[in-house]
Amino acid sequence: MGILLDSIIKTGDIRKIPPQYYDQLAEEIRAFLVEKISVTGGHLASNLGAVELTMALHLSLDLPNDKIVWDVGHQSYTHKILTGRKEGFDHLRQYGGMSGFPKRAESDCDAFNTGHSSTSISAALGLVKARDLLGRKQTIVAVIGDGALTGGMAYEALNNAAKLKTNFIIVLNDNDMSINPNVGGLSNYLNDIRTSDGYINLRDKVYYSMNEKQPKTVDVIRRAKNSIKQLMIPGMYFEDIGITYLGPVDGHNIEDMERAFSDAKRAKKAVIVHVITSKGKGYAPAERHPARFHGTGPFDIRTGLPKAQKTKADWTDVFSTVMVKLGQRDEKVVAITAAMGDGVGLKRFRSIYPDRFFDVGIAEQHAVTFAAGLAVGGLVPVVCVYSSFLQRAYDQIVHDVCMQKLHVIFCIDRAGLVGADGETHQGIFDISYLSMIPGIVIMAPKNKWELSDMMKFAVKYNGPVAVRYPRGTAYDGLENFRLPVKYGRSEVIYEEEDILLYAAGSMVETAVKVRHALKEKGFSVTLVNARFVKPIDTQMLDEMKASHPLIVTMEENVITGGFGDAVDEYLEESDSDNEVLNIAIPDNFVSHGNVDILRQVCGIDADTVTDRVITAWEGIQAGKGRKHLS
Repeated sequence: MGILLDSIIKTGDIRKIPPQYYDQLAEEIRAFLVEKISVTGGHLASNLGAVELTMALHLSLDLPNDKIVWDVGHQSYTHKILTGRKEGFDHLRQYGGMSGFPKRAESDCDAFNTGHSSTSISAALGLVKARDLLGRKQTIVAVIGDGALTGGMAYEALNNAAKLKTNFIIVLNDNDMSINPNVGGLSNYLNDIRTSDGYINLRDKVYYSMNEKQPKTVDVIRRAKNSIKQLMIPGMYFEDIGITYLGPVDGHNIEDMERAFSDAKRAKKAVIVHVITSKGKGYAPAERHPARFHGTGPFDIRTGLPKAQKTKADWTDVFSTVMVKLGQRDEKVVAITAAMGDGVGLKRFRSIYPDRFFDVGIAEQHAVTFAAGLAVGGLVPVVCVYSSFLQRAYDQIVHDVCMQKLHVIFCIDRAGLVGADGETHQGIFDISYLSMIPGIVIMAPKNKWELSDMMKFAVKYNGPVAVRYPRGTAYDGLENFRLPVKYGRSEVIYEEEDILLYAAGSMVETAVKVRHALKEKGFSVTLVNARFVKPIDTQMLDEMKASHPLIVTMEENVITGGFGDAVDEYLEESDSDNEVLNIAIPDNFVSHGNVDILRQVCGIDADTVTDRVITAWEGIQAGKGRKHLS
């Protein structure tokens, strides 16, 4: 740890460091972040780019009285360091350890829990209004990236913020990146600002230098500033809607940022401070590959290469290959993503079929309705998105796709437990929130070959269809079990009697282990791969229920409103006497940590499920069973 960094013990300690040592402290922070994240994994590039920005905010504000709301929050590592949480980096994003995002429970300097994009301005505006109504003296700051600013919610908040007659500071951290390079009109607009040398030179070389020596001249410039901006910077969107614009400011020059924040604090309205930063700054591999170091696993510091070499394809790799093949077979297949082309496996599709690839930026709602329009126009749109992000477009799925019965395919990556990113990123709700929508078909593959087969089915199916698959290595077991995918039909893997394991998607792999353990203990066990989460295979259940007193549903989704609930409902309606044991994630938000540990905590790992099945069976044998166990 660096000499200066050792002196940062608690909030406010940065103020004890003389300004001439700020650059050294920034270097020490970067070295610390690279060292720690190389061991634990985490969000590196975004944090390296925000070191000086965070330092300037801490120097300019009185925390925790003043409040910072970090959009997404994956750039808050320096903030955690400066608020006395250095030791927490040894267990960053590990179960029971420090979160990789702001958490109010962690520190009174974390003003708002974040994890998804485009929320900061709305939340901070609420804090502003609360401050004013309660008569508090606080500076409220929202820090939002240029990528997150493409989200529609950010514009809704800006529209309201423009009406303020009280101070509110919005820091636009502009690094020209979300996860992939930004796209669209706003990105082009900000590029115009970045390259407006005339205005930048005017401000930096004239305005500030003259302020002390010739204040009257500066006052003239200040009065003419709006006209100059309109001349030098096309559009001046923020000023036009009523929000004062300051910048661009060098996001790696602490003195310039402190000066800008001081100016911003004096305004009796909403102010945007436009800060230009470089993602990955100070670590060459992250500077060269900011997307790869957006969220990284443990890596070798010298080379930047991952410590764990991939030996098998993961689910996203398999999907990537499938999409390229589908694109070859059907020219109507198009792909849509929301600023996550690489993350969802569309890099190859984009390079081969650039005209059929659409990155709409961080705009999931628009992505879904845009796909609906493509479907009406005669194409076969595939919307590729993480499970936790798809929930942001729920109204559009209901209103714009499913009500019209449109042929839109939702490929839901990271479905189930994702691990280190925690509550905001666990994909454990999609079965529940999609199942209640009339007309949608939901599938979950047991292995990598079934993902391919399900995608082929989805392309041919005429209606809304979702395919959900987890994060991590794609299961390559049960290779010889590959019956054709037929609408609403499950796949019987092993048929015996007594206990029926009815497993969906990733839980089939777990069910194989459970069955093996039960067989070793002398139990008779049937294993069925659900394939279809909606509709469930009622024909199979009717055939099996007479010979299987215990039916065990298995899913990597919350128990409420999930696959097991649908099976329960059907068996209730058919007056079944079967006991039903629902294996699912409890009705709770799931913290960050290793996925294997989280499975144990949630009670969906093979050992726990085996024990629960045996207990349920013993209850039936003793005449003490009860329907619909959970």
